[in-house]
Amino acid sequence: MRIPVPAIVVPLVVALLYVFVPGVKEKPWTAPRIAGAILAAVGYILLLTARMQLGKSFAVTPQAKTLVTHGLYSRIRNPIYVFVNVMWLGVILALHLYWLFVPLAALLLFQVFRARREGQVLQEAFGQAYLDYRKQTWC
Repeated sequence: MRIPVPAIVVPLVVALLYVFVPGVKEKPWTAPRIAGAILAAVGYILLLTARMQLGKSFAVTPQAKTLVTHGLYSRIRNPIYVFVNVMWLGVILALHLYWLFVPLAALLLFQVFRARREGQVLQEAFGQAYLDYRKQTWC
């Protein structure tokens, strides 16, 4: 399996923020900052896991290739969205870049609209099987 592009881009962007945003490196590594780094790392690992579990069903536009219900998808309907947000929150806390809450809010709105559209596409394609799956999952 090919390594997804975010597997390379995300750590690079975070490293660049750490190195080039004034004052970030100088801040002490307090408990909340360490917790943020751990949260970002866990979110990142789970994001990659969700992406790999989605496999060939991944698409940039909403498509109904197969109904993925295993792994993280057995509990969370949109784990990629959830763990992008977890990772982003961790980065905000770890780097003390609180202005990143603004694009995070915009991202959340985008994800809500996109998840609704994806749900419509999946319901049209898989009918009752998708409705049953929705009842068993969160978000």
